[in-house]
Amino acid sequence: MPFTHKKRINTAIPSASMPDIIFMLIFFFMASSVLRQYSGLNVIMPKAKQIEKLTSKVHVTQLWIDKEGRVSVDGKLVNVNSLRNIFYEKRSADPQLIVSIRADERVNMEQMSAIHNELRLADALKVNYSTKTAI
Repeated sequence: MPFTHKKRINTAIPSASMPDIIFMLIFFFMASSVLRQYSGLNVIMPKAKQIEKLTSKVHVTQLWIDKEGRVSVDGKLVNVNSLRNIFYEKRSADPQLIVSIRADERVNMEQMSAIHNELRLADALKVNYSTKTAI
């Protein structure tokens, strides 16, 4: 009695529902992801009675100062003495540069004056102060 070999069964994965699964995964990750709004230091903004919003944020560089006196430029912690070199290079690359200062309301005036002097020496004279509206 001769033995008969069993035929191999073709085990292919059906790919007809693959686009549906991919779109469900994309929607899940889009719905569950959280986008960062600000990348600066933790600051409590001073309040103002009247503010004017910047029309374009293309030429704006953010400078953050928290209550401990730490300074951050575009999300990177820097020393106050290096602000002159940083903003001189940024100003050379973009002559329309506007420095937006987001300082905590508890920052002392001595540090603000030092930062202003460094910006003056870097020829970054267009300065904007970011505030909250007073309610």
